[in-house]
Amino acid sequence: MGYQEYLDGEKLIVTVPTTGGVQGKEANPNLPEQPEEIAAAARECEKLGAAIVHLHGRDERGERDAGRLQEINAAVREQCEDVIVQNTTGGTGLSLETRAQGIRTDPLPDMASLDMGPMNRYQHVTFENTRHIIETLAAEMQEKGIKPEMEVFNNGHLNEVYRLIETGLVDPPYYINLIFGPGTLTRPTPANMLNMIDNLPENSIFNVLAIGRHQLPLTTMGIVMGGHVRVGMEDNLYYRKGEPAEGNAQLVGRTVRIADELDRELATPAEAREILGL
Repeated sequence: MGYQEYLDGEKLIVTVPTTGGVQGKEANPNLPEQPEEIAAAARECEKLGAAIVHLHGRDERGERDAGRLQEINAAVREQCEDVIVQNTTGGTGLSLETRAQGIRTDPLPDMASLDMGPMNRYQHVTFENTRHIIETLAAEMQEKGIKPEMEVFNNGHLNEVYRLIETGLVDPPYYINLIFGPGTLTRPTPANMLNMIDNLPENSIFNVLAIGRHQLPLTTMGIVMGGHVRVGMEDNLYYRKGEPAEGNAQLVGRTVRIADELDRELATPAEAREILGL
């Protein structure tokens, strides 16, 4: 999908990552951590037009805990009308079994993230995403009918997307999340985004994720280029420089207003399911 789809009126899918597995309320007290907080944020964003909610588990102290995804999923489904549930399978230093809890909830999630390779974080930490881990998670997702959101941290990870397609472990349309930011992520420039889009495989749909201050300009470009976007507090804790975000809804609301100005209609959860082949 690309610019022609934008011109032809392809509707925009907005994903909201309400909370991540790294920063907590010490970084921004408005970041939701507990199931009811996360569910309330998801409901508020769904009302604004978000079709997908990306979820991480947190324990009572706010520390990451994949085991709480079951409880969080239940709270989200109870408070939301029809939002698409997308669980994480990522995480630094977690066993494969722990990461797989995101695709073993009851009921199953509609979607799950699937990291396509390693990424450095801080001075001594690397996200371990070996081909064995990727293929094992992909096979279980395919068996269970869970749509993978393939997380492309940099250009090299597009090669891994092609490899996964060639192995037959993912089904079209392929949903690819292009991630821009610091470190081993793709450098956040318009030229790099165009390059990534030009190198996407056939029958793919792309989503744009940008970290911190890059979230607003690059997701806006993604809207224009016919992609879909992810905006929320896992990726960006600020509304603008020096101004902490009041919540996920504030970030989603801004993107919705921009999409409206660009005449890009929002996809409802039902329409998003049709676009993604869920």
